[in-house]
Amino acid sequence: MSQRPAAPLDPFAVRPGEGFDADDEFAVPAAAGGAWMNMDPMSTARAPADPFADFPPARPPEDNADLALDISPLAAPDINPREAMPPAAPMPAADFNPVGEIITGVESAMGDAGVPRIAIHAFVARPETSEVIEQATSDRRMARAATVIRTGGLTAALEHYQNQPTPSLVIVESLDPASVMLAQLDRLAEVCDPGTKVVVAGQANDIALYRELIRRGVSEYLVPPFTPLQIISSITNLYADPAQPFVGRQIAFVAAKGGVGASTLAHNFAYAVSESMQASTVIVDFDLAFGTAGLDFNQDPLQGVADALSQPDRLDPVLMDRMMARCTDRLSLFAAPGNLDQDYEISPELFEEVAGKIRAAAPFVVLDLPHSWSAWKRKVLMTSDDLIVVATPDLASLRNAKNIVDLVRQSRPNDQPPRLVLNQVGVPGRPEIPVKDFGEALGLQPSLVLPFDPKLFGQAANNGQMLCEVNAKSRSAEGIEHLARLVSRREPPAQPKTSLFASLLRKK
Repeated sequence: MSQRPAAPLDPFAVRPGEGFDADDEFAVPAAAGGAWMNMDPMSTARAPADPFADFPPARPPEDNADLALDISPLAAPDINPREAMPPAAPMPAADFNPVGEIITGVESAMGDAGVPRIAIHAFVARPETSEVIEQATSDRRMARAATVIRTGGLTAALEHYQNQPTPSLVIVESLDPASVMLAQLDRLAEVCDPGTKVVVAGQANDIALYRELIRRGVSEYLVPPFTPLQIISSITNLYADPAQPFVGRQIAFVAAKGGVGASTLAHNFAYAVSESMQASTVIVDFDLAFGTAGLDFNQDPLQGVADALSQPDRLDPVLMDRMMARCTDRLSLFAAPGNLDQDYEISPELFEEVAGKIRAAAPFVVLDLPHSWSAWKRKVLMTSDDLIVVATPDLASLRNAKNIVDLVRQSRPNDQPPRLVLNQVGVPGRPEIPVKDFGEALGLQPSLVLPFDPKLFGQAANNGQMLCEVNAKSRSAEGIEHLARLVSRREPPAQPKTSLFASLLRKK
């Protein structure tokens, strides 16, 4: 079989001051390299010594557990709303996220960037590696990539690409000794097209081998055992845009049924994150016909999210700033039109594109989703970083919440399950499902239980205020602030201490 012409320059020439001091088994004859070997390898590769180096340090165990607030009206009047509910009974193993024990302690506080629309070919040598890559391809972050998995490892890749073009990314696994693997990579470089990136999975966790692979232009070197999230993170980092490295965390509120208060909680949650946690936040009201975010914040902007959806190609930071209403110094609002002047036939891809651009505007983006079910709503749910299901303790909410939770668990196997918020608990004269039974039926411990408080919520809605503005000491306001700490993974900044002498001066 004829090979493609080799590059005229020798990419393996040792630069002044550089050298490879590995053992003799790595010393293989250098060959003329292909396009992927002429890259600057240090821009994307990382040392393989720690397989979890891509993730932040794990949080202490007490920070990982969701402490549900027992602030139902049946509790004692002087109960502290930050006290935890008793731990729920252990759930069956099938109810758990397959890698929940891993991601609980390593999930980043920022959002997850997705893999771009690229073609990925993986040549694996072990069934375990094939299974991990298959799990990674089913993840929401790789929904846009087209992945093909073949067996045979690095040797099969060499044979396949003799007369075939190479895709954007090639993942090859080799069980051979280092000297054999390096020789085969030299041959693979000769047949690779320009712009192709190569990720190698090997057996040796050796820094000398790693340095030699980087010198030859390999983009990434992985050592088993690795997880689907590590595969996704490695690919994402290879294609991250240096000009736009920031991705905000997208938090979607979804109602189990109409009238459970999901929109009100979403608005108050966003306000708590922006004011109590002092983090810049954007709230997006996707209920185009009946959205209430403008009413709750006492805003009537001329433009909003409908204008953004009508011209997504022009949506840049300057245009977004004009369309958003400024509620506070840290909170901005993409309001819905809130009228029935027109019908909205918008594709799921447009919703996803607009939501993705808004994520670059602030560290936290809160989505207020309508109760109606549609293709675009499913798409937004599956691509959000955090999902919060709001329900009331009745049978219809239980059925609908279970359907949502089951769908999300099946479609997002590498993510944490949704958080459950039970609202309007303790309505006088209404038969209710006990909180414990409600959580056990879903396999979730509620993250927040809010009492029925029509006076507080009604006053806030009529005045265009948040709950904490009406009564910051209320159990509902403190409960929402607790939820903001859980989801944002932040604590309110410490308040400066004031001395007695300073207080006396202020009185004069």
